[in-house]
Amino acid sequence: MKHIHPLGRLLKHWRTVRHMSQLDLALSASVSARHVSFIETGRSRPSREMVLQLAGALELPLRESNVLLEAAGFAQVYRQTDLDDPALAQARQALDFIMKAHEPYPALVLDRYWNIVMSNPPSMRVLGHFMADPAAITQPPNAVRLTFDPNGLRPFIVDWEPAAAFVIDRVHRDALGGAPDEGTLALLDEVLSYPGVPAEWALPNLDRPPAPLLPVSFERDGLRVDLFTMMTTFGTPQDVTLQELRIESFYPANPESEAALARISGDA
Repeated sequence: MKHIHPLGRLLKHWRTVRHMSQLDLALSASVSARHVSFIETGRSRPSREMVLQLAGALELPLRESNVLLEAAGFAQVYRQTDLDDPALAQARQALDFIMKAHEPYPALVLDRYWNIVMSNPPSMRVLGHFMADPAAITQPPNAVRLTFDPNGLRPFIVDWEPAAAFVIDRVHRDALGGAPDEGTLALLDEVLSYPGVPAEWALPNLDRPPAPLLPVSFERDGLRVDLFTMMTTFGTPQDVTLQELRIESFYPANPESEAALARISGDA
């Protein structure tokens, strides 16, 4: 069997994900297609700078750039810092500011596994109001798990199936968008095992283009809230943790929902 170098295997994987030929990658990285071919087959050992050049041409996330460097025998370049680390104090201050500025509407900060790592008070009040069983909240709470768990938000999500299909598509795209990620795959396996989840959701629906906004409605005891959400990320991070954070901001879809949010918050 022909041996494929680990670096070559990763390059080929990412070219497939990005729909790039060796020639496409070579042109984007300003090298020859022959050189890319030699690197993939292990006939040529690239420099650290060349690996980073290829990673840039492939538009790799920082985490995957580190993996590519390690496969080539080099040390990682990009740090992965805990969000509570003093080195990220300014970033956390910025997130706190965004969370507060978004009040009275809910906002969350999610990590790469959709765990809620930061939230503002309105989001916790909405979560508390529409949770079937507050004891079902894991620590940290997970936005995908709460959507699918019958003891979570699921019983109070109006038209649950379309909303959940949107969410599962996002998670599938996360799993497909990089090297196989055990954490994301485990989350998929878990939520797909919940009762009433369509079997066909086990496979990604790549024919359905990702929608720019997620509409979601909650209703309980005659109180209905129609929301839509938007995702925001850090534009130019140089830390793996920061690049993988997502800010999910919720907005009322109509005046009635704005009034309902006020009632939940006790402001009306």
